[in-house]
Amino acid sequence: MTLENNGKNENIKGTIDTVLFDFDGTIMDTTDVIIGSWQHTFMTFEGKERPVEEIVKTFGEILSYTMSKVLPEVDTQVAIETYRSYHKDNFGERISVFEGVPELLAELKKRNIKMGLVTSRLSGTTWEGLRQYGLDPFFDVVVSCDDTDKHKPDPTPVNIALERLGSKAENAIMLGDTMFDILCARNAGVHSVLVGWHVAMSPEDINGPDGPDYIIQKAEDLLSLI
Repeated sequence: MTLENNGKNENIKGTIDTVLFDFDGTIMDTTDVIIGSWQHTFMTFEGKERPVEEIVKTFGEILSYTMSKVLPEVDTQVAIETYRSYHKDNFGERISVFEGVPELLAELKKRNIKMGLVTSRLSGTTWEGLRQYGLDPFFDVVVSCDDTDKHKPDPTPVNIALERLGSKAENAIMLGDTMFDILCARNAGVHSVLVGWHVAMSPEDINGPDGPDYIIQKAEDLLSLI
């Protein structure tokens, strides 16, 4: 059993009727195309690549915020267009679905669990990735950055998903790989789960007061939790 309670004593088994998922780093491995898009952007405007570690630290942030922060002397919109052009052209070839995720989604659907996707990604590539791997039928709701101007860790994206699903926060759980996902869930009153197959959080954050309620190492572990 690889499920970790992370210091929480609450037993939520049998109380969950809704599962929300992040996209990047949770159901889909998009690390390669994200890093490639950033390096293409840095090469375009700086003539050289940057350390991968620097890029990884930005995972989960809204693109416009990160772009203005890391390339302050470049017109943010121009830089974003450069990034997204590369991203769109290479997306399908440089993504993959994480092991066990399709099987988990199928089992949750069989159990009549409502499922939603909450992502800071544009809806276009989100749906492209879902359809490429046949995952789109599993999700009752998809909330992307096109649906709101308030983004993780603000609770608005999760609240939108809950409203569309007709679900209550106390009966919902959210899976994610970044601090933005965990805080978004917490701010919305939803139980939070960190996925151990793609952790983009520091040990200090994981074990801190705002850390996840639960940690799972394999997709199937979620079934033992709920």
